[in-house]
Amino acid sequence: MPRDDVCRCAWAGGEPLYQTYHDEEWGVPVHDDRLLFEFLVLEGAQAGLSWLTILRKREGYRVAFAGFHPEKVAAFGPADVERLLADPGIVRNRLKIGSAIGNAKAFLRVQEEFGSFDAYVWRFTEGGTIHNEWRTISDIPAKTPEAERMSADLKKRGFRFVGPTICYAHMQATGMVNDHTVDCFRYQELRGVAGE
Repeated sequence: MPRDDVCRCAWAGGEPLYQTYHDEEWGVPVHDDRLLFEFLVLEGAQAGLSWLTILRKREGYRVAFAGFHPEKVAAFGPADVERLLADPGIVRNRLKIGSAIGNAKAFLRVQEEFGSFDAYVWRFTEGGTIHNEWRTISDIPAKTPEAERMSADLKKRGFRFVGPTICYAHMQATGMVNDHTVDCFRYQELRGVAGE
C-alpha cells in the first residue's frame, strides 16, 4: 500500500500502481540479470506508450515471456510469436515482440562475453549509481551522454528498441541513476542504499 504521508516525485501522482512502483522499485540498484532483462523488455515495450500502460500489463508480460528468463525467451519460435500476438495481456506489436526475442539472444551473448549482463551494463556508470540533484520533474533530461553510449553499444551488439531515451529510462528504473527529485523521500533513502 503506498504511503500517503510523504513527498514523492510529481510523476508518481495519485495512481496507486505508480506510487507503489515509485516507492519500492524505481531507482533501486538492480544487479540481477533476470530483472535487468525484464526491465529491458518492458522499457522497449513502452516506446510510444505510457509507463502506466506497461505496469498494468507487467504480470501479463511475466506469464507470456516465461518469467523473463532470457534463455527461454531466446528459444521462442514462430509459434510463440503468433501466441504473443494473440495475447491481450501484453502490447501486441510484432516489432516489439520480435525485438524482445532478438534481445534475449543478444543478452545471452553479452552474458557469455562479460560473465553477466550486470557486469556489462553497469560499466556505463562506472559501476555505481549517479546521484543527480533535480529540483523539479522538468529538470530531468530524456537522455544523457551515458545513455547515448549505452544505446550505441547495445545496438552494435544487435539489440533493438534501445534508443538513448529508452536506455535512460532503463538506467532510471534500475538505479544506475537516482533521478528522484531532491524533495522526494526516496532521494535520500536511495543515496543511503546505493552501496557507495
